[in-house]
Amino acid sequence: MILNKKFFQRPVKTVAEDLLGKYLVRRFADGRTLAEMVTEVEIYDGPEDRASHACQIGTDKRRRNNKGKTKRTAPMFEAGGIFYIYLCYGMYQMLNIVVGEKDYPAAILIRATRETKGPGRLTRKFAIDKSLNTKSALRGTGLWFEDRKEELAPQKIVRAPRTGVDYAGEIWKNKKYKFFLKT
Repeated sequence: MILNKKFFQRPVKTVAEDLLGKYLVRRFADGRTLAEMVTEVEIYDGPEDRASHACQIGTDKRRRNNKGKTKRTAPMFEAGGIFYIYLCYGMYQMLNIVVGEKDYPAAILIRATRETKGPGRLTRKFAIDKSLNTKSALRGTGLWFEDRKEELAPQKIVRAPRTGVDYAGEIWKNKKYKFFLKT
């Protein structure tokens, strides 16, 4: 079953936990399909989250992209169910799914699947690029999520601090906003 927009228009922490164990599916132009189970995600939750591109609090000279709503971050302010894709370190596309209600900037970074570890490796393998930015996570775009009814025991879900967000300050860098499946 393909996850619809309603699935993503819920609170970010709820969606993050529920997204674990679901499948990221890509249909390529030649008709091939690739599907892998999502095993690790990170959340970015609202305008006060200092690790988020959509942070609207103050300015940080080391973090030039924390400017609230800009042309780049506008997808994060849309209603859940669309992709937010950006270039990291000038070389890696990062796949995020926007979640929650319109005008509340929240997104989930897809960090790993069972077969592919690392968000940059994942986007390369799935041929994800900026052409998918702002597109809906539906079959028609060629990239979507499916629920294949695999049951996960709640104790298999682990929460930890996000990766690489030391710039966000003591409080935000230590929030347990990374969710992953214990192997």
